[in-house]
Amino acid sequence: MRVLLIGSGGREHALAASLAADETVDTLICAPGNPGMARLGECVPVNANDPASVASLAVTSAADLVIVGPEAPLVAGVADAVRAKGIPVYGPGREAARIEGSKAFAKEVMAAAGVPTAAARACRNAEEIEAALDEFGSPYVVKDDGLAAGKGVIVTEDREAALAHALECERVVIEEYLDGPEVSLFVVADGTTARPMLPAQDFKRIGEGGTGPNTGGMGAYTPLPWAPDDLVEEIMARVAEPTLAELAGRGTPFIGTLYCGLALTSKGLKVVEFNARFGDPEIQPILALLETPLGGLLHAAATGTLADFGPLWWKEGAAVCVVIANEGYPEKTVAGRPLYGADEAGVLHAGTARDASGQLIATGGRVLDCVGTGASVAQARQEAYVLAEGVKLEGGYFRRDIAANI
Repeated sequence: MRVLLIGSGGREHALAASLAADETVDTLICAPGNPGMARLGECVPVNANDPASVASLAVTSAADLVIVGPEAPLVAGVADAVRAKGIPVYGPGREAARIEGSKAFAKEVMAAAGVPTAAARACRNAEEIEAALDEFGSPYVVKDDGLAAGKGVIVTEDREAALAHALECERVVIEEYLDGPEVSLFVVADGTTARPMLPAQDFKRIGEGGTGPNTGGMGAYTPLPWAPDDLVEEIMARVAEPTLAELAGRGTPFIGTLYCGLALTSKGLKVVEFNARFGDPEIQPILALLETPLGGLLHAAATGTLADFGPLWWKEGAAVCVVIANEGYPEKTVAGRPLYGADEAGVLHAGTARDASGQLIATGGRVLDCVGTGASVAQARQEAYVLAEGVKLEGGYFRRDIAANI
């Protein structure tokens, strides 16, 4: 099977590593890819957000399966363009991808499907923003309605900061605050059938102890030894399956990954957000434990044959991911500094490139993902931090409390 993987981040490097290990995948093409992915397959240039360019590449590369990794190409309609060429693609079409592209749309879908979530108000002007902040009170939860690379949400007790963030957004959703621990569940769907992956938990704040601004994620671990035994079944029954059924009923079946971000509140399970793809940094440790061949799984979803694929199989033990971030992240980062220690097994590239001399350099906010595995979360965590300590990047840093005391 010839697989074309669209994207260049840590999520795509993790996917590429799993695809390269799948015996049914004989050719892996990464577009545009990154230096880590270049060791696993051929990297070719493409404008990932341009539907016509990606569809053309899918044809010329004779792809049997196209996997669209990032959210921006999905919201732009890349999956639709590839499907129009008759090529199986793993990733929802533009309309279904609105579940991530618009938080107001996601709330509308959840309301229609009876999915539990935070009360919210979609605001169009300063007067409506002020009223919503007053209604829900502190802590204030303010979300950019559109895509913001995981950094469009602010949770704060500072009303002025909440108001300032809201006024910066073109469209904004203000919600009630949800208490309790958060959980992530990725669901692989073919429009009709869905299969859950392992639940995970990530760490959004930049600082240790959950302090500082939100980021795209500074680390994650799986499985969750503290979670109720029936957690996945409850999420599927109350959240994923009703949402997928609602989208299908609208004539926009969801084919791809439905990411369910949830809070286990004092009042029960509630949805924090949906994404339309695998997310950083949770998918990295999840794929480290996946025994089921990834290429076969995603091809089954892309071709509507997931019901015949069977259950997913997982390795014993646990996995932990620690993110190494660039100086200045999540605000303006310093790019172009040399990077060393990134070629170890378990180190995934998220924001890297090679300069004219071939030197590996840091280019993004989140630079590397260090993934450790072990018999327990504690052992996996220890391995992940050994990898992180071996990386050399001026100004680079990572949280030291990922998966602590689990």
